[in-house]
Amino acid sequence: MSRSRWTGILAILFLALLGWYLLYTERIISVFRDDAATLTLMFAEVQTGMASQDALRADEALVNLQRIIVESGVPLVLAGPGDTIQSAVNLPFEVDLTSPDGQARVRAFARRLGERNPPVAQTDDSFIFYGDPPELQRLRWIPWLQASGLLLTFLTGIVVIRFQRKAAEDRAWTAMARELAHQLGTPISSLQGWLELLRLSPDRRPGGLAEDEIAREIAQDLERLERVSRRFELIGRDTELGPLDLNEVIRSMEGYLGARIPRLGAGVRLEVETERDLPLVRGNAVLLAWALENLVKNALDALAGKGGVITIEAFTDEGGQVVLQVRDTGPGVDPSVRDRLFDPGVSTKSGGWGVGLSLTRRIVARIHGGSIELYGTGPEGAVFRIRLPPAQVGAG
Repeated sequence: MSRSRWTGILAILFLALLGWYLLYTERIISVFRDDAATLTLMFAEVQTGMASQDALRADEALVNLQRIIVESGVPLVLAGPGDTIQSAVNLPFEVDLTSPDGQARVRAFARRLGERNPPVAQTDDSFIFYGDPPELQRLRWIPWLQASGLLLTFLTGIVVIRFQRKAAEDRAWTAMARELAHQLGTPISSLQGWLELLRLSPDRRPGGLAEDEIAREIAQDLERLERVSRRFELIGRDTELGPLDLNEVIRSMEGYLGARIPRLGAGVRLEVETERDLPLVRGNAVLLAWALENLVKNALDALAGKGGVITIEAFTDEGGQVVLQVRDTGPGVDPSVRDRLFDPGVSTKSGGWGVGLSLTRRIVARIHGGSIELYGTGPEGAVFRIRLPPAQVGAG
């Protein structure tokens, strides 16, 4: 199920709970209004009886008052001397008060009412037991329903989070497999080509290539295969870190990419600006070189067909952290992907798999304890900034 569909389900569930809470609140208000209206009617009948000089009218007021009380639905039991039940209204069961069984049943019911609500003394040996109004009985279940709704929302949220995490992991593994296949495919294809040339006789080889020249090219492809396998081996396990000079990593990357940029990006110039006394960082040269290479290749993609300048910078910020920065003069990052730029599967390229920046964040944040961000973007280009903590003096 897609993320948008899960979001829709949660939104519907939230709106349903919100609607239920509103109905619950409105029901409580309605109950209080009804109680106020009942008390007003009772007050009016009492005032009528007290103000009337006509005994018949006073009796009529008392009858009306009793009727209002009975219609309220509140269970009422009048117990006289010797616990004799003299009268009862609004009981939750039918009973004959003239029978011993009926008396015993109502007497037991009255005791239960008295446990919850203290009886009202009418005389020294006469008491009125009362229960809760019917509306209160119904409202008693509302908190349980609310708690059930909240629990359901909580459990649904957990399921959604686990599903999305699993989907993200699946996307990451899929992107990783594609990236591995891509990186292995280039040197393997090259090796196949050199193998075909070796099968040709020397006089049929293009340019009269000698076997020692072919052997050097094969050695370079094998070195590339070894580098790729080493990278993916390190990314998948706990990596030992040690004091590392970033200047050496940058110089090595400058030499590696300098020979390939004319082929990968025509009209692109690579510039390097680093501090001479850059502090050592605690890191792994293979993985940090991979992270830097991903940022530079990302910049190359941004400059494809246009040309421009890619600048690698290294310096110490005000907080004492070592900053590795890659700046390009491309068109900047599309606003639609800026917030998800480092998520697996997100790419600014039509044919990209969205794994390079995700791998870079894993290398920098999880393995080296640093951070990476899109520091700036716009028509003048994009700036990616890696921050790494300096190595502790004397640390191994």
